[in-house]
Amino acid sequence: MAVVTDPQPPARTDPPASPDGGRRRGVAMTIWAVAFVAAWLGIGLPTDPAYAFVWIWAGTIAWNSDRPWRSHLRFARDWVPVVLLLAAYNLSRGFADNGATPHAMELIVADRFMFGWATGGEVPTIWLQEHLYRPQVQWWDIAASWVYFSHFVVALAAAAVLWLRDRHRWAAYMRRWGFLCAAGLATYFIYPAAPPWWAAQNGLLTEVLRISTRGWKAFGMHGAGNLLNAGQIASNPVAAMPSLHTAWALFVVVFFLRTTRRRWWPLLFAYPLAMTFTLVYSGEHYVIDVLVGWAYVGLTFLVVGLAERAWAAWRAKHPKARAEPADTEPPGAEPPGPTTDPDSVAGPPATAPAVPADR
Repeated sequence: MAVVTDPQPPARTDPPASPDGGRRRGVAMTIWAVAFVAAWLGIGLPTDPAYAFVWIWAGTIAWNSDRPWRSHLRFARDWVPVVLLLAAYNLSRGFADNGATPHAMELIVADRFMFGWATGGEVPTIWLQEHLYRPQVQWWDIAASWVYFSHFVVALAAAAVLWLRDRHRWAAYMRRWGFLCAAGLATYFIYPAAPPWWAAQNGLLTEVLRISTRGWKAFGMHGAGNLLNAGQIASNPVAAMPSLHTAWALFVVVFFLRTTRRRWWPLLFAYPLAMTFTLVYSGEHYVIDVLVGWAYVGLTFLVVGLAERAWAAWRAKHPKARAEPADTEPPGAEPPGPTTDPDSVAGPPATAPAVPADR
């Protein structure tokens, strides 16, 4: 699961920050936050890839509002293909079942086999809802709704931060994330599987409530989850195996693990565990879905890491390919001036001979 180390980019060449840069950034981010909350209450949380992209892009513009527009347009240039792929991924999931009855009973058997000794023979979803569900919304319902929503923004937000700080690591991140999504989508076509709430609706389980978004009611924000609820209604019920919700959560943690101090590791791993609890408790996934999703994360880092090493070895054996200049320009950097001589940055060498003016 080792991540191949990408070449380090050169030092940033951004123009020095203006004296009022901090104040300008604060004002811009405040405007962005107010607009986000207003859109959240009026339209819903940004769970659609295109809608989430607009807000993330606007956030990067507000954060770097002192940079020229060419810098912000580079973000769109790099991210539009990603958004299109995510949109195609969401649409294609709807065709994964091909009209066939999804797998369900074997998932129930697997969860009962693993946890039946502790749950009285029930799947963990039923056991959790029997012990935790109340007619009134509880604090853990609110927490579960926030954790469930985070699936739609955390991976994208982490990618946006990477793009701003280090485009090479962003590219490595997107290669792995794209492979993970493609592997999950292929599995949906090969092995369409239904979640616990579907099994209950079709008589394979006792009553299971789908309660992943009920936490918004505690705030009186009935419109907060409009897009999320609409997406659930239109979502493909056979996209349960593997659980990409927990796979994405673990993926983000694993990617940043090597650059994070060990004392923060428990906090990082708490996120995929919280996502697991949320999905199982709310009736969205079985535990076996989660475990397979975690296995896909390991497979992703292994396969993509090996592919990157093979590509690096191939380039080392082909000098022409190795000599091609890499795109190492930082996202916020201005294009270089007409002078390309590296010595021109610091002036001519001290030993350089003088050239007469008439030459």
